[in-house]
Amino acid sequence: MKGDEGTSASAGSAGGGVAIGQLAVVIPAHNEEQHLERALTAVRAAVERASFHLPGVDVQVVVVLDSCTDRSPSIAGGFAAGNPAWAVLPVGFRSVGRSRRAGVDAALAKAGRALRAAGAADPMGAVWVANSDADSCVPEDWLVRQLDLAAKGADLVLGTVQPDGQGMHHQLLARWHARHAWIEDHPHVYGANLGVRASSYLAAGGFPAVEFDEDRALVDRLRSSGAAIVATDTTRVLTSGRTAGRAPRGFAAYLLALAEA
Repeated sequence: MKGDEGTSASAGSAGGGVAIGQLAVVIPAHNEEQHLERALTAVRAAVERASFHLPGVDVQVVVVLDSCTDRSPSIAGGFAAGNPAWAVLPVGFRSVGRSRRAGVDAALAKAGRALRAAGAADPMGAVWVANSDADSCVPEDWLVRQLDLAAKGADLVLGTVQPDGQGMHHQLLARWHARHAWIEDHPHVYGANLGVRASSYLAAGGFPAVEFDEDRALVDRLRSSGAAIVATDTTRVLTSGRTAGRAPRGFAAYLLALAEA
């Protein structure tokens, strides 16, 4: 699940600079048995690297299973079994916006309790939420890089994606590359590669409960609020190149339209 191509994002003024003490990864999934194990394996590697390089940051992963009727629950359950840092959240929304929102709500509730118990003055300012998709593979340094940018003042990090060429027609892949330069300060918004400070997320109203473009709507609100935004290619995520996706007007629909252009 992922949002459409987005509007331009530029770096704003420096954020609050509150040190991150809690990191949450949220992955929505709807019948993603073909991709989910690979996606969660990549997330687990990124979490392990973050835990090694940032030992003072507590990390949790929330996999939101929305109306799944395939093997996705079994796959996600295998990753969560015996690991209290991983949680599986079953929902019946059939909505990527509501799924993302529910996952973030669950993560923030847990992180907030831990930070308040520790006496944090600004609990939500110390929480970072990294979002990806169940058909995508994040790089191993994905979380470390996002928290490095957060430490430099970013409230929102917009990463890039790279379609997986396996199974894609070469002409479609060429068309995509012709329209997408992997650069800093890029103009795109992808739900598969988006990190946000929890305080800024909440101030902007969070992900709206919609079936598509929830990522773009959130980013538009954050931009209007004056949040410090960094659009970077240093956290590039590999995502499915399929043209039949799970969310209407999502990335797969964009690729289909590009193929038919």
